[in-house]
Amino acid sequence: MALRMWASSTANALKLSSSVSKSQLSPAFSISRCFSSVLEGLKYANSHEWVKHEGSVATIGITDHAQDHLGEVVFVELPEENGSVSKEKSFGAVESVKATSEILSPISGEVIEVNKKLSEAPGLINSSPYEDGWMIKVKPSNPSELESLMGSKEYTKFCEEEDAAH
Repeated sequence: MALRMWASSTANALKLSSSVSKSQLSPAFSISRCFSSVLEGLKYANSHEWVKHEGSVATIGITDHAQDHLGEVVFVELPEENGSVSKEKSFGAVESVKATSEILSPISGEVIEVNKKLSEAPGLINSSPYEDGWMIKVKPSNPSELESLMGSKEYTKFCEEEDAAH
């Protein structure tokens, strides 16, 4: 059983997603490292949240790396729509079988949509952190905040260094 789980994790970690995707959130390909996927075309915070900025909307969630370290997510607390979020301030929490962790907003703005599916199916964060497991959509109040976030290569290196330190 353990060997089957390891083989499944390894197979999932080594695959590259195709440019044909079931969701508009998926970029053309991803970089896989240490059993976690880091997608091209997204921005990443050192607190392990991702941002996909399209036009006047930024979609935010937690990274594959973060969900992997959390373990099975059993509850998600998210803000109300029409509220606001501030860069590097908590906007919610993720409770897993291991711990409860605050979610920090990588940017400031107005919350225009909340992923209501997560209240009924918080495990979407584990199974699909970049697609079905997104958390909030924000209208950025200061789009230049995106420039301070990491790209995929920088985030991959950040995670590798962080994991090596632990």
